[in-house]
Amino acid sequence: MNVFQHTVPHRTLPIWVWVGKQETAVSVATNPQPYGKKPRFDLWHPLKQWLDSTEIKSQKLARLLCKFIPSQCPFEREIKVGDRTLFRIPPMCKLNPLYEQVVGMRFRALCYLADECGEDVTPYC
Repeated sequence: MNVFQHTVPHRTLPIWVWVGKQETAVSVATNPQPYGKKPRFDLWHPLKQWLDSTEIKSQKLARLLCKFIPSQCPFEREIKVGDRTLFRIPPMCKLNPLYEQVVGMRFRALCYLADECGEDVTPYC
């Protein structure tokens, strides 16, 4: 019997606070977070969840997303003089906290255009 469950009223946490569950014999092998870690605060979590759950249902919206979200990082550059590379600017898209969600949304838009609308998506790739 867990005394804490019976003495403290149930509190709901805001969606952006992650609290790890206690490990059991079943979840030990699959849970990547070790027991005893403090909850982490993720300010971007609600927006990430909204972007992940957004469904593409309009052909116009899908085309707009595929047009404006680049397929490759636009910041990656090599500065050359003649044949010699002076320096390279690494891709900075991975620093964006919403990078995975935006790329996923572009992929869902491409899939919608290809599967539902039967459109050729090679111009967007």
